Amino acid sequence: MITLVSTPIGNLGDITLRAIEALKSADVIACEDTRKTAVLLRHLDIKKPMVAFHEHNELASAAGLINLCEQGKHVAVVSDAGTPGIADPGYTVVRKAMECGIAITMAPGPSAVIMALVLSGLPSHSFLFRGFTPRKSGQRQRFFGEDAEQPHTVIYYESPHRLKAAVQDAFLAFGDRDAALANDLTKHFELMIRCPLGELESRLPTTLKGEFVLVIAGRAPAKEDRRERYSVD
Repeated sequence: MITLVSTPIGNLGDITLRAIEALKSADVIACEDTRKTAVLLRHLDIKKPMVAFHEHNELASAAGLINLCEQGKHVAVVSDAGTPGIADPGYTVVRKAMECGIAITMAPGPSAVIMALVLSGLPSHSFLFRGFTPRKSGQRQRFFGEDAEQPHTVIYYESPHRLKAAVQDAFLAFGDRDAALANDLTKHFELMIRCPLGELESRLPTTLKGEFVLVIAGRAPAKEDRRERYSVD
């Protein structure tokens, strides 16, 4: 059996009781970075064998995890933080388990995507998560351009060293829409900036560390769209 286990995105107090039980009952814990997972396990006073399961060995490791399950082992899969499979390794092992008839479940928990969306104050009834943006500016502008006409709130992950350029490219693609930027969620210095995209670059902190979540409002419906939406036959 495989259990995907969501882990804290910052504050270790956000670990769930089910997540703790899943980690305690597992025979092996597959983790993105054994060093980071070791910190969490020490905090929980859990001692279990760990194996690496990250983006560079995901295909090969997934086969190894399936093999362990076929031997009757219970495997817990975690990422460095948050929910496995959401911009982190996890999708491959889910697909492999399905193909091989291996039972798979999940201990749900923290997700930076959902927390940033809710705290942004932007519409949350319909949203599009696009993961990390491309590294190069031209590709990133085209990436943003594909989403500019979306009516849904759009969410991106971004690294600190590309953040300023990404905000500039987002402004070129989306215009001066309402936006929000989240960083260090659940931590002591939690950051949440809410402002139009045109103001966002000037409001960035001097020191940029950790991953950021950029939330951008969807395209507002045109007047004729509104009439159609609320018309009565």
